[in-house]
Amino acid sequence: MNTIIKQIEKGKPFFEKISRNIYLGAIRDGFLTAMPAILFSSIFIMIAALPEVFGFALPKDVSTWLWKVYGYSMGIVGVLVAATTARCLAVSMNRKMESGKSINEVSVMLAAIAGFFMLSVNQIEGGLASDFMGTKGLLASFVAAFLTVNIYKFCVKRDLTIKMPKEVPGTISQMFRDVIPFSLAVFGAVLIDVAFRTIFNESFASTVITALQPLFTAADGYLGIAIIWGAMALFWFVGVHGPSIVEPAIAAIIYSNVEANLKLFQNGEHAAKVLTVGLGNFVGTMGGTGATLVVPFLFLLFARSKQLKAVGKASFIPVMFAVNEPLLFAAPIILNPYFFVPFLVAPIINVWIFKFFVDVLSMNSFMYVLPWATPAPIGLILGTGVSLLAVLLAVILIVVDAIIYLPFIKAYDAELLEQESAKLETVDGEILETDNDMVPVEVALTEDTAQKVGDGKRVLVLCAGAGTSAMLANALEEGAKETGAKITAQAGAYGSHYDIMKDFDLIVLAPQVNSYLEDIQKDSEKLGVKVVATKGAEYIKLTRDPKGAIDFVLSVI
Repeated sequence: MNTIIKQIEKGKPFFEKISRNIYLGAIRDGFLTAMPAILFSSIFIMIAALPEVFGFALPKDVSTWLWKVYGYSMGIVGVLVAATTARCLAVSMNRKMESGKSINEVSVMLAAIAGFFMLSVNQIEGGLASDFMGTKGLLASFVAAFLTVNIYKFCVKRDLTIKMPKEVPGTISQMFRDVIPFSLAVFGAVLIDVAFRTIFNESFASTVITALQPLFTAADGYLGIAIIWGAMALFWFVGVHGPSIVEPAIAAIIYSNVEANLKLFQNGEHAAKVLTVGLGNFVGTMGGTGATLVVPFLFLLFARSKQLKAVGKASFIPVMFAVNEPLLFAAPIILNPYFFVPFLVAPIINVWIFKFFVDVLSMNSFMYVLPWATPAPIGLILGTGVSLLAVLLAVILIVVDAIIYLPFIKAYDAELLEQESAKLETVDGEILETDNDMVPVEVALTEDTAQKVGDGKRVLVLCAGAGTSAMLANALEEGAKETGAKITAQAGAYGSHYDIMKDFDLIVLAPQVNSYLEDIQKDSEKLGVKVVATKGAEYIKLTRDPKGAIDFVLSVI
């Protein structure tokens, strides 16, 4: 097993390179930016639809209003994502541009929206058809964004702009500089639209959806969903944030299938499309990647070693809300031969069981988008429309995952017991003090020194989804109160930091995003902001030690 894991670990640099691809990153960050609109619309759709599940009917006017809110938010998510993806890609492109040359991030958003309409929307009498403005048009959103930003990059690098005299105010001058790239970007989308309508007699968005339908159908099968969530777990096992690689590739289909399921349900049909965003959040990654919801509880109930007992106690609450990094790095599960099999197998078995319930027992698949941090059993039940089958499925998944993990936990626990008996490095149940990944913080600051050094300093902690980063940010806030250090901390998700990083003195990268260190340093150096990456055990240690977290931050500052 160790040999297999070592061979897999050799591919880590390649996996990290994929995760840092600017196009995948733009899709990921574009969705992250647009997520408030998606979640906002889902609240209204659940208010409108769930009463019907229990046999209640809302007044027609109220129901119509609720559906209107949904239609004017989720119904235009394709438009929103075209803009946000273009902006995020432009930000990444600008990091590599020559000094004095940059892509106008606001202008590319406007051009991408116009390009998206060219690629997706049909004219009808009295207005525009909205069929592909929502999730069905997401593939066109990405194409419009990528086309737009690359044309802007081409024009900016070659100075294909209208240059105004230096006496002209900057805002007016910038407007003229953007005329040529804006025109070329939109006209490029027009040419694609003309070509597709001439050859296929349909819009680009419609043609692509039709052409890729066999692929989407295959991805919705047992093999497809096994590959998707097995790969996600495999990447995470070697320390690369798996969702960052896999989810951008399936983003269009997992969101459009949710909308398709909702329409099927409204028409009295079976919501049968399995491959959805909810399948990942609440089934395949139940409790986090690797389907680890049951693991902390198994540690508490069955482990005899002090280390696993302590990890279970510290991680069961975060894992309930899909923040499983404290578990992954403290147990550890990452690159631990004992957990290789269950970490990959549990997600696959989960999605297979879910598909069986949908295909064979006719349970509805996910029809609503809920926040990813919703506890998995609740998200599963609500997201599929609340049914007895969903409740039964949640129970079965918990039992099955426990059966899968328990033998491997017992084997690992037995080894830890031997180590704890042979060595006295663990004192009073405190773990991770002698962990090889731990980077000791050799700083002992007095309260006066802490106040002086940390006066007015602001720290931004970044992780993949703002869950793990909140743990360290909270520890820093608590440590500041204990020591009197004038430090404030804020948690954020990598990708949403571009506009706010200038307001901070230090940025701390959580382990799952430390592969982005080189990228963020290019931005931070221009702003005079310091950046530090953390390792797994080190990060978990800091989240549990507020005073140590303050010492760590001050030592870097």
